[in-house]
Amino acid sequence: MAEARYLDASAKLPYCRGCGHAGVVRQLSRALEKLELAPRSIVLTTDIGCVGLADSLFPYLHTVHTTHGRSTAFATGMALADVLLGSGPLKPVVMIGDGGAMIGLLHLVHAAQLNVDVTVLVHNNFLFGMTGGQHSALTPLDFVTATTPGGNWTPPLDLVALLRAAHAGFLARKFATDSDLYETIAEAIAFPGFAMVEILELCTAYGTRWNELTGSKLKEIAELQGYAVGKTDASLERPSFREMFWHLTHNSHAPKPAKRQGVPSVEGATLAGELRLVVAGSAGERVQSAAGMLAQAGLACGLYVTQKNDNPVTQGSGFSLSEVCLSPRPIEYTGMEVPDVVIIASDDGLRELHANGTLAHCGPDTLVLMDSELDAPPIPGRIVRLPLRKSATPARAALAGIAAWLALSPVLPPAAWDAALANVPPDRQRELFEALRIGRELSESA
Repeated sequence: MAEARYLDASAKLPYCRGCGHAGVVRQLSRALEKLELAPRSIVLTTDIGCVGLADSLFPYLHTVHTTHGRSTAFATGMALADVLLGSGPLKPVVMIGDGGAMIGLLHLVHAAQLNVDVTVLVHNNFLFGMTGGQHSALTPLDFVTATTPGGNWTPPLDLVALLRAAHAGFLARKFATDSDLYETIAEAIAFPGFAMVEILELCTAYGTRWNELTGSKLKEIAELQGYAVGKTDASLERPSFREMFWHLTHNSHAPKPAKRQGVPSVEGATLAGELRLVVAGSAGERVQSAAGMLAQAGLACGLYVTQKNDNPVTQGSGFSLSEVCLSPRPIEYTGMEVPDVVIIASDDGLRELHANGTLAHCGPDTLVLMDSELDAPPIPGRIVRLPLRKSATPARAALAGIAAWLALSPVLPPAAWDAALANVPPDRQRELFEALRIGRELSESA
């Protein structure tokens, strides 16, 4: 098989002389040759750092360059989607450094717990190579880095041991200079579940500059940390995520997740362009769920919809805010420079809209519908005051406000609400219908 099916043989490897990354790239290509996988069945997911330079070296594979530490999470998402959609076969291979592995450590743990079919190659040169040689969570004791000039004094994580505790099925630790590294990588890729190969290597830009470091010294460092090198743990005792999903969806005795019905389709939306709405109120008063119902109603009418929520770190106190955009065309920008509609259900919501500048950005055509008891500063636009909290209760004020606006500006048909309520539990439908009724009645006095 020609090497050009995977690694671009004509490409100049962009690494420092002696860097272990170059060896890993070649060994990965050899592993893929050994397995003879279709190039387009592989997704090479790379992290930030020198390791991410591998993207352009594999032009025949799918490649995804991610944010720092998140490459395993991206790959996990792809593997899960492949199982759920049943499109396969897809094999995500992650290339990440020890710095990225530290930043995204929980992503590695979670992928191992799920046992998704992802192979992670951790390039461990004991430091952050791209940003100046800072130490990482995998830096050995006494190792000199830019941030540990006197030698590192905190013990490193044993990544193999940690992921073993997370029930990873395939674990190995190798040196970048091992001639049989490609065989281990091939085994990891062929393993039907989560696999991680930690590859110990040298950073010739910083590691060898500040430490007496050679290939033999690298092996000595591994021994001093108590690392088992070359040992592979491979266990098929646990079912992979793919096998578990198949079992849950095909076994009549296995518990199945409740199926959510689709939103029924209705006709009658009259929007000619994008409409941007803000709903603001107090935490715990169902502001965001009310906006979510509006979004469902818009989807039922065949509109494009986005919803963005905001609230303080504290979930049960302070403001709650939601921005909804409805459009008959794809929404390419979800920002809200000038809101078309602002619904204010409480003083908490009013204060936040004033603080974040929403009220100052209202235009002369903006409809501002607010609770009649709020003491608001002058606001540009058309102001409508209604007794939302008194008539509909605080918990239903936001939904009543939305219903009042739609009664004043019927851009969605009444049947859209019926479609949005189709998936609401019956015991909650009555109170929601009541809030919608109150809102429509209040609009008559506007």
